Amino acid sequence: MHRFNTLSLIGMPGVGKSTVGVILAKQTGLRFVDTDLDIQVREGATLQTIIEQHDYRYLRRVEEEVLLDIDLGGALISTGGSVVYSAASMQRLQQAGPVIYLQADLQTLQQRVAAAPLRGIASDSKQSFAQVYAERTPLYAQYADHTVDATQGGPEAVATAIRDALENPATD
Repeated sequence: MHRFNTLSLIGMPGVGKSTVGVILAKQTGLRFVDTDLDIQVREGATLQTIIEQHDYRYLRRVEEEVLLDIDLGGALISTGGSVVYSAASMQRLQQAGPVIYLQADLQTLQQRVAAAPLRGIASDSKQSFAQVYAERTPLYAQYADHTVDATQGGPEAVATAIRDALENPATD
């Protein structure tokens, strides 16, 4: 496999960025960075609490600040689902290395998110999950160097599909 200094995973909440990211980091020898966890450590609160105490726009600002501050070198970055609203963050990730869009259909994502409802999704509370999906999907596609179906098999299979996409860029 071509050696990348940095890989970034983008996609909707529930798609498996963190789960797949840990596996892929182990397989590639990159350190794992979960920006949602970095945000929580920085703010001393869960994503859901941050949204409740401030609002989703505040969470997006903090997410951007964290992404612009962290060391991307030698890392597999699992981003928050709203990272694509920050052109500055996405430009930094794209310059650091390949950006992988983990894609899943709306029904699969809704089932996964329903299992963990208080996820702290950075969106207007008036928006349904389907509306957030419709709004973000074109942004994920716009910024992705590779798109990988995150519904084909378990996390190990998705990690393998990402490695395959990186090794054979014309096939994804």
